[in-house]
Amino acid sequence: MEQSTPWEFSDDRGRLAVAGDRPTRIVSYIQAGATLWDHGIRPVGLFGSQHDGSAPDAAKAGELPLAEIRYLGSGRALHPDALLEAEPDLVVAVTYDGEQVYGLEPKTALELEAHVPVAAIAVGPGRGLAEVRERFAALAGSLGKGEPLGAARELDAAEDVLRQAAGGPVRPRVLALSPGDRERVHLARPGAWPDLRALAEHGVDLLEPAAGSGANWSTVGWAEAAGMRPDIVLSDERVNAARPSQLRADEHWRALEAGARLLPWNPEAPCSRRAHTRFFTLVADTVREVAAGG
Repeated sequence: MEQSTPWEFSDDRGRLAVAGDRPTRIVSYIQAGATLWDHGIRPVGLFGSQHDGSAPDAAKAGELPLAEIRYLGSGRALHPDALLEAEPDLVVAVTYDGEQVYGLEPKTALELEAHVPVAAIAVGPGRGLAEVRERFAALAGSLGKGEPLGAARELDAAEDVLRQAAGGPVRPRVLALSPGDRERVHLARPGAWPDLRALAEHGVDLLEPAAGSGANWSTVGWAEAAGMRPDIVLSDERVNAARPSQLRADEHWRALEAGARLLPWNPEAPCSRRAHTRFFTLVADTVREVAAGG
């Protein structure tokens, strides 16, 4: 007879998730689920954050087949019973502060952990992109899965291409932002976002907002954003960000749109080699084209 092997994983809150057998039914925060999918793991259920609504945000979903995976809700409307109805033997989430389970109310997370192990991976300011990626890889490995062969080689090649593009004689100025509404825009502080820090480490010229309140974002008017005169704008594509069509009545947005190349940016992209290869390749191609006057 086969003997079951206990499973355990120490998460980034310093907590040990333990199960009698290796978990196979996984409910996850949508970003975490998209990452697990890139490692060959199919979640049985997904949940969103307080910024999401009653439907999953496709921008966060990576290559997840959303039509085939149950969406359990988001924010304050997400009750522990909805998560437990999916019969998970593991919940995978992210944490920004190393303490709170992002996307779940503290009371919901506490009640959930009384019934099922929860593993949270840190994706906040203290983490480098490679470290976040490796932590998800370690979790996937503990679940018996891994990224496709060749993924590491493809990422290495994409990083080389990015460094070459960013290291040319002309260095386009890049601004990352999240459109709020016609009056406000949230400018990303590059040091607070692992993917933006990675771009800077590879030589991309990222614009830094003025010092002030807000650890991750500097919230200003569109005039200030346009005044930074970026050549490339990484614009938040998540569902809670305003769409370009909603902003064109503002002259400063129109100036940004006319003077810069706009690229979709997902601050909650999957944390896998596959996803990072796509992101680095997109930025490298755009930097090269803009530097060449394209």
